[in-house]
Amino acid sequence: MRYVLLASFCVYSFFAEAQNSYLDLSTPYHSVRTFLENLQPESTNDSIAALPFKPSGRSLKEAKESAVKFKRVLDGRGIYLYLDEIPNSSNYLDSASNRRKYVLIDAYPKIFLLKSENGNWYFSDSSIDRIEELYKETFRFGTGELLNLLPKLGTKKTFGLYSYQYITIFILALISALVYKVFAFFTEKIFSRLVKRFNYQSETSEKYLWQIARPTSVFIIVLLLLLITPALQLPVTYSKYVNIILRVMVPLFGTVIMYRMVSIASVFLMRMAQTTESTLDDQLVPLLRKTLKTFVIIIGTLLILDNLQVPILPLLTGLSIGGLAFALAAQDTIKNFFGSVMIFIDKPFQVGDWITSNDVDGTVEEVGFRSSRIRTFRNSLIYVPNSKLADNTIDNHGLRKYRRFYTQISITYDTPPEMIEVFVKGLRQIVEDHPNTWKDNYHVYFNEMASSSLNIMFYIFFSVPTWGEELKCRHEILMSIVKLGKELGVNFAFPTQTLHIENLPGQPSLSPSYPSGSDAEMKLQTFFKKN
Repeated sequence: MRYVLLASFCVYSFFAEAQNSYLDLSTPYHSVRTFLENLQPESTNDSIAALPFKPSGRSLKEAKESAVKFKRVLDGRGIYLYLDEIPNSSNYLDSASNRRKYVLIDAYPKIFLLKSENGNWYFSDSSIDRIEELYKETFRFGTGELLNLLPKLGTKKTFGLYSYQYITIFILALISALVYKVFAFFTEKIFSRLVKRFNYQSETSEKYLWQIARPTSVFIIVLLLLLITPALQLPVTYSKYVNIILRVMVPLFGTVIMYRMVSIASVFLMRMAQTTESTLDDQLVPLLRKTLKTFVIIIGTLLILDNLQVPILPLLTGLSIGGLAFALAAQDTIKNFFGSVMIFIDKPFQVGDWITSNDVDGTVEEVGFRSSRIRTFRNSLIYVPNSKLADNTIDNHGLRKYRRFYTQISITYDTPPEMIEVFVKGLRQIVEDHPNTWKDNYHVYFNEMASSSLNIMFYIFFSVPTWGEELKCRHEILMSIVKLGKELGVNFAFPTQTLHIENLPGQPSLSPSYPSGSDAEMKLQTFFKKN
């Protein structure tokens, strides 16, 4: 009898307490309302709030824990449940699954209510398991324990916040300032050591280190605030916007950090490029820097929009369609871009080379993503699309190992044969003595009897890297030839005409007289015996 009276008293106490609380599980609307209204700071009754979390086989204690944790997750993540949007029908049917099921939050499809056999709506077992996972994700590294400690700091409410929340916010502000100073200091030290290790102190220490240390410090502070603010259990309206701001700041400062790291990396790469013989990589580094910075900005923007809950997939779909139209309209630009890629891969020339391609003739000054700048020998500047340079034949004079020099040295017809031999021998010696000629490949021969001169072919190669040095060597060789001719008394020919009048009265005829056939034959035999 005693136990019956005790049980009756407990049931009576429960229903007496329930009279002041909302208790109805007949529809999804009423179940959610029962859960929320009985976990408000002004009217807390976790025994009734736990009823929607108590499907068959679950104890009231476990249901209470699940209800409290779910409420903390909602407040910590700033998720506001609009009761007027929840269906108020006991026979609600989910059209997607064709079940008596209601998904409470679109962003968390695994949390839903099911209609039981007794007609009440309860959170499913899988939903409660998902709530446990969300609780661990929201309150990481033991921050959930702060929920039991912070309210003890003060429960007086001012302007919608409790005293402990103001105290915690003030402590967080102090910790953030301290973390900023300490982390920025150590970040600068770490980067300074890296800079000294690679001997880039002068370029990066003052200009770049603090530029990356400061946003990195703020980035760490934002992560710290994201970790702790759910434990403050701010009002949902406050928590929602605080979470949005902090989640946007994470990709924002991450983008700033990566953007500035690209600048630092480009300085290192530029120094490395300057140590190589090729000058094309000196142009590649600025192009690579611009490309990486553009990529960082695009990815950062997409992450920021995603954290602002802007649908990314429709945006990307629209961009892909617009990109297709843009690609069709900008075919030449795309061709030039891939032409520049092929130039950087194949390296048909580099900055400073003298090239000839169709009607283009000059020195390469810059290779860009769309076009290359060629400085002509008239000192004008030509912008050539890279697609044309990639498709056309390129004669790269800058890659010549030897520079050819060919000329004809013309001497007069009255030069004796013996003097011609001596003169040719002297020309060969000039080639041998010059320090910049290719000694293994040159040709100096008497090879032509022209209309007004005897021509000696002078065909040599210079081993010099630039056109200016080639001109200097030509000057030295030609001066040596002129001096040799003057020393030997060899006269250089120029186009002349001589007028012969064969017969004048009283003068001997200028017409030559030839020997008879037998005498000519004897002279021929004598010539070949001598030679």
